[in-house]
Amino acid sequence: MKTLATIIGTIAPATAFAAGAPRVDDSGLFVWIFLGFCALIVIAQVMPALLLMFGMVKGVGSVIREEATAAHKS
Repeated sequence: MKTLATIIGTIAPATAFAAGAPRVDDSGLFVWIFLGFCALIVIAQVMPALLLMFGMVKGVGSVIREEATAAHKS
């Protein structure tokens, strides 16, 4: 218990000095609107790509299934 108190007593003051000046964030409303618009563009590009990828996987899966049933019948 004494060791834990010593470690905490040593580390606590060191972390107080680690913090510098408060972070200045000049991001106004227009910056957040711009970032939201960029996110909408990314989502608009990702959604069709995902749909196309799932369609391709589904198509390949159906072809493999058809070939497997054809091979099984013969």
